[in-house]
Amino acid sequence: MLYSHSNTFYKSFHSFTSHIPPLLSFSSSSSLRLVDVTKAPPTTFTLSSHSTHSLIMAQSSINHDSLLSDSYYPYPEYAEIVVVRHGETAWNADGRIQGHLDVELNEAGRQQAASVADRLSREPKISAIYSSDLQRAIETAQTIASRCGGLEVIRDYDLRERNLGDLQGLVSREAAKTNPVAYKALISKNEDQELPGGGESIVQLYDRCTSALLRIGSKHKGERIVIVTHGGFIRSLYKWACPNGRPSGKIHNTSVNVFHLYDEDKWTLKVWGDISHLHQTGYLQSGFGGDRTSA
Repeated sequence: MLYSHSNTFYKSFHSFTSHIPPLLSFSSSSSLRLVDVTKAPPTTFTLSSHSTHSLIMAQSSINHDSLLSDSYYPYPEYAEIVVVRHGETAWNADGRIQGHLDVELNEAGRQQAASVADRLSREPKISAIYSSDLQRAIETAQTIASRCGGLEVIRDYDLRERNLGDLQGLVSREAAKTNPVAYKALISKNEDQELPGGGESIVQLYDRCTSALLRIGSKHKGERIVIVTHGGFIRSLYKWACPNGRPSGKIHNTSVNVFHLYDEDKWTLKVWGDISHLHQTGYLQSGFGGDRTSA
């Protein structure tokens, strides 16, 4: 299917977006912003106080085909950040905890990377591609870059998976027996609990992830960029976005998540966990990865 900027396409797109529900976000001014992507300016309502860098995510039923026109950008003052989880690895398939260990993609993961790259190549122009410096993310990012104008992949240590210390390399289902002390720390409800062997706490991961996204996004106002990262990183962004919301569900390999950054304290989440590009490639049903495992 070919996408153009013809008047017919624009009318069709405008008709579609007129049915898109508004998205919600919190700001440090303790206000709830109702962001309607079809109208400007957004409206602000007073709400009870909330932490400076928090926001609420409103899940969207928007099909990713709605992203395929430059008309998708109603405001030039935000950065659109497309956050993609890396492709599948053999350790993902085995349920083995990766963390900071450097594992390459398997063949299924390479096919997934090609699928998400093809999808992104048909969407609006990407200005920059950032990646975790672990090779499963780098290979995914390089595949995307090759389909999207040959952009250089910018490696960033802060985009890594959670460091899971002594649990790294263990099969998840056997971790409790193999290293009960580390496993107990992993499942602790104390989010300040660090993991034995230099592992990060949930709070440390959260701070690293949100700071990285703010740092990168602030450089790209009015642009669309891609960040390739890991399941634990993405799950932290969800927790930041919706701390009291329903569980985020499975975070599949090469799932697409789209954030809009207006200012440091004004965010919306446009798309969450979209894997429509994997209808032929397939994916692991376990969605292995997140705050209690690794991706």
